[in-house]
Amino acid sequence: MTSQNDCDVIIIGGGMVGSSLAAALGGAGLRVALVDRADPAAQADPGHDGRSSAIAFGSQQALDAVGLWSGMAAAAEPILDIRVSDGESLMFLHYDHRDVGGEPLGYIVENRAIREALFARISELAHVDHLAPDAIAEVDRARRGATVTLASGERLTAPLLIGADGRNSALRREAGIRVTEWRYPQTGIVCTVTHDRPHRGIAHERFLPAGPLAFLPMTDDAQGRHRSSIVWTEREEVAPAMLALPDAAFAAELARRFGPSLGDIRLLGGRWAYPLALLHAERYVDVRLALVGDAAHAIHPIAGQGLNLGLRDVAALAEALVDAHRLGLDLGAPDVLAGYQRRRRFDNFVLMAATDGLNRLFSNDLAPVRLVRDMGLALVDRLPPVKRLFMRHAMGVVGELPRLLRGEPL
Repeated sequence: MTSQNDCDVIIIGGGMVGSSLAAALGGAGLRVALVDRADPAAQADPGHDGRSSAIAFGSQQALDAVGLWSGMAAAAEPILDIRVSDGESLMFLHYDHRDVGGEPLGYIVENRAIREALFARISELAHVDHLAPDAIAEVDRARRGATVTLASGERLTAPLLIGADGRNSALRREAGIRVTEWRYPQTGIVCTVTHDRPHRGIAHERFLPAGPLAFLPMTDDAQGRHRSSIVWTEREEVAPAMLALPDAAFAAELARRFGPSLGDIRLLGGRWAYPLALLHAERYVDVRLALVGDAAHAIHPIAGQGLNLGLRDVAALAEALVDAHRLGLDLGAPDVLAGYQRRRRFDNFVLMAATDGLNRLFSNDLAPVRLVRDMGLALVDRLPPVKRLFMRHAMGVVGELPRLLRGEPL
């Protein structure tokens, strides 16, 4: 049997970006169908995803404005300082939150806690129908609207279909949207560690010849142990050997690369490995279709901006759709979608180019290059106006911001 459900927007992909968009639109009164092939209960399991995410200050403002932040605030550790260093060099760059008004530069939150907050909020919204686990069986995008038939037999119709289905997006492929893409010869190793000394809200990014090593401050656990989330970029041919080490030897390798400032380091829980790649769609929109998050772009984790780019997509697209809805306009009209693409594609491209360039600049051990980049770090550290501008960029509060990124309701 097939039932039909008419809605304003169909979102395919219930990850952190897709669910955030569903919460934003549903909270503003739009009828949303959120379809995800993954079981929400499985996604909330600690073994599903051991990563934590950096949430920039602007992104936190957006999450708060749509009623999501309160559900994850207790698990969020403020980033008060960021220290960027180049291996063993004595020159470094230090960002202090007090230099830009006293608000945290951002927060570190476990992905599991983010998902729990998202699912709890979505369950409260009468305008959001969370269809999971379920998957697309057939898609028909026509000039007059989009129709999706699910594996369960349910048929959904809406003026707009949104692809939040990740970097291997089936909707992007179905639309024939090409991508610029390449793999980095690096693997991202992710884990959580405990350490003897408190991190004091300091995020460390240490550039090493194989790639950056980030120690990101987390909340203390229930036993009062100091924790940090690790994102260790290693050469892809070396990463398997690191992952195969016993826990104590793995922690010793981390300590050797990071140094003694946090005291003894011990592994807490599992380890995860992710291939690193860059991807950018040639366009974000098609007939009755908009792409958000990793379906449109994926970047190197060097600056911890991946989720933030997706949340900026959410803020821009939600504003465009809610404004169109209030005016009685067609949500899938080309001019509505073009405005979203115009607002987001260039911003994403600039940050992708910056992170790619930084990774290439710092992931080598050539002495002349080391000297130039160390002098650059030291120079920026001694130029307060330039440093404040970089900090505001990292906070996501530069440029013409959508209302949500300013902490304003839709």
